[in-house]
Amino acid sequence: MGVATASFLVFAVSQVATPGPANMALMATGARFGLRAALPFVAGVALGKQLLIWPAGLGLLSLAGQVPWLFAGLKWASAAYICWLAWRVANARLSPGLAGGQAPGFAAGLIVHPLNPKAWAVIATAFTGFVTPDTPALQATAIIAICLLVCQGVLHPAWTYGGERIARTVAGRPVEKYLMWALAGLTVASVAYALFGGGKA
Repeated sequence: MGVATASFLVFAVSQVATPGPANMALMATGARFGLRAALPFVAGVALGKQLLIWPAGLGLLSLAGQVPWLFAGLKWASAAYICWLAWRVANARLSPGLAGGQAPGFAAGLIVHPLNPKAWAVIATAFTGFVTPDTPALQATAIIAICLLVCQGVLHPAWTYGGERIARTVAGRPVEKYLMWALAGLTVASVAYALFGGGKA
């Protein structure tokens, strides 16, 4: 009875560390506004996954089996939203720390994972692949929530800082527009992979 915590941590790191819609949003935000200005957004993204983990662990996944069409609709609506964000990234230009307007805040970060089909896939895999059937729901949910939050607390700022460093290298140069289109393309590809093949957070 319990959660295969060590194995799940390896899985969690592999998912949180690799490209996906959330990490692309973090990188683009870091590139546009810099890590310091983006920190509220980073915190929102990290905590936003908790909005999925707890309902899933305490019964939402069983509802998915009863009303599959609802979750299919939410999945495609979420994918459309992430692709729209990718279009905005493709047409953005970099000026780290000097961008006009304000960086997206905590509330904007909170909705990234609930609208991220990869996050749903990761959480479903967490509960179905690493938790024994007789584990109390509260225990399993708490362990998965803590493991993912720790991974995100380390890796999400790293992605954001990476965006800032890349921006300082390419901002204002001809390669800049190709970089932004590449980031947008990776975002769309990551959504497609989540929809059709399972994927990463």
